[in-house]
Amino acid sequence: MTDINNVSIIGRLTRDAELNFTAGGNAVCKFSIAVNRSRKSGDHYEEEANFFTVVVWGRQAESLNQYLLKGKQVAVSGELRQERWQQDGQNRYRIDIIANTIQLLGGAGNSSKEPSEQREGTGQSKQPPKQRAQSYQRQNADGFTDDIPF
Repeated sequence: MTDINNVSIIGRLTRDAELNFTAGGNAVCKFSIAVNRSRKSGDHYEEEANFFTVVVWGRQAESLNQYLLKGKQVAVSGELRQERWQQDGQNRYRIDIIANTIQLLGGAGNSSKEPSEQREGTGQSKQPPKQRAQSYQRQNADGFTDDIPF
């Protein structure tokens, strides 16, 4: 029988994602998400948060980093990976989610700013993505203007 290591979760980022590069030039983006669950305590339910570290590699890490902001809701599918090391003579370990796919979901929670407004100095347009997409228009042969969403 084959082992299966597959996880899918939906949660909100607890902080902005951090993009770094390995010595070999590979992009790696790390962020933490909170996933809430309800549990019964007596005759009422309480919300309990679980926190997970997500790691994204390569081009996906570079392209998604600008959108992975605190409060943003995301769906993550990937696999669990355990890192082990020794610190001060004690064995330590951490389990991360290595993302295969990330889907951006709802808004950025309490944050009303678009990614380009929050990350000044990155060389990105200050115009929000929806307005940027709407500003590109094409005129067809009949003289009508069509919005191009990309």
